[in-house]
Amino acid sequence: MSGLRYVYAVCRPFGTPLPAQLTGVGGVPPKQLVHRGLVALVGQVPEEDFAEEPLRAHLEDLDWLGATARAHQNVIDALTVVTSPLPLRLATVFRDDSGVRTMLEEREETFLRTLDRLDGRVEWGVKVYSEPTDADGTPETSPGTGARPASAPGKAASGRDYLRQRRNQRRESEEKWERAEQFASRLHESLSGYAEDTRTHAPQNAALSRAPGRNILNAAYLVPRTESEAFVELVDRTKDDAPGLRVELTGPWAAYSFSGEDA
Repeated sequence: MSGLRYVYAVCRPFGTPLPAQLTGVGGVPPKQLVHRGLVALVGQVPEEDFAEEPLRAHLEDLDWLGATARAHQNVIDALTVVTSPLPLRLATVFRDDSGVRTMLEEREETFLRTLDRLDGRVEWGVKVYSEPTDADGTPETSPGTGARPASAPGKAASGRDYLRQRRNQRRESEEKWERAEQFASRLHESLSGYAEDTRTHAPQNAALSRAPGRNILNAAYLVPRTESEAFVELVDRTKDDAPGLRVELTGPWAAYSFSGEDA
């Protein structure tokens, strides 16, 4: 194998073959590089794209970055079907097979300990959104943000009536957000009962995610495969429990949020 080595993930040896048609970054099928009790899933990539300088430039190209991320994720998804991998960071590249083996040796103890913790487990993601309620579809925002409220007050007979309407509107908004946060907290607590570990991430920025509504809960759950069906059923049963809220489930994924992997 010539060219640089792109490393997707580290795992223990596995017997189930990956799909024959599976390709990764650059359309190249991934290969297993076995070293002692570890396997690195690697692919060949050209130096003109993945050497330090061109890679730095490519990472500023959103189209290139998106295509590479999708190819990377396709390999991780296929690997997650047959084992519990430790995914490495996008564009983790080494000069040759020897460099990959050196990395495996230097971090062997950490890799084995993490793989033991992830064995037989997958990551599920759950997000809760407050749905837009404005007449024109503008997402409602939390109190105190300075953004526009759910609905403009009607025409007031006096300044005192106007202030009363605004106070009522603010109270309604606050009550809505209190209910939403209570729902998200209860859901998180219930789902955590099926998980061995959890991570709560910062709410997504609506301008970046393009998801409608305002993100209230953005959490990841490390769930044994044997508990995944019950976990998914609990999310499905809960989806219609709170009008005006949307629950989104993603997964199962490789345990990105729980790998502790910064390579």
